[in-house]
Amino acid sequence: MKKDIHPNSNPVCFVDVSSGRKFVTESTAKSQKTENIDGVDHQVIVRDVTMDSHPAYTGEKRFVDTAGRVEKFQSKFSRRS
Repeated sequence: MKKDIHPNSNPVCFVDVSSGRKFVTESTAKSQKTENIDGVDHQVIVRDVTMDSHPAYTGEKRFVDTAGRVEKFQSKFSRRS
């Protein structure tokens, strides 16, 4: 392996904006903001969507309007005589 080509791994704290939950891990991502957690300085990275707030993980259902989809398709692609 070549030396000095891999990025350095840093202690990082990802923060979910909507829930406020913090995920402490290591990453190559960097940030100007830091926070001391258990005596270790972690770089804080704020995220809009994480597994704590994403609908696929939370099971939250979102309403999708499906009325008239077939009619729209037929009118768009039907052959005119």
